[in-house]
Amino acid sequence: MPNQLLQLIVPPAAEDVVAEWLLERDDVPGFTSAPVSGHGSSERSMTLAEQVAGRSRRVMFVIHLPTPVAASVLADLRADFPGSGIHYWVVPVLEHGRLE
Repeated sequence: MPNQLLQLIVPPAAEDVVAEWLLERDDVPGFTSAPVSGHGSSERSMTLAEQVAGRSRRVMFVIHLPTPVAASVLADLRADFPGSGIHYWVVPVLEHGRLE
């Protein structure tokens, strides 16, 4: 079964609730999160301070999942977090493993 890398870009105010939501799911074995900065021309989604700084603070969640699970997580995100401003993308995982 092919695997996908689901990446979520989440506003900082939603970081804890999204992390908890992911941790409560039996189909998500784990994830990585990191603070990131968004840069671009979408000023309407930026606070005044972010516009002055030229970047918006966000949190990125990275989740490696089988394709059907990634689709299910996205469907549930749409249902549970409407209007949240979460940005996402899904890319195929060509290879994965663990060096031990």
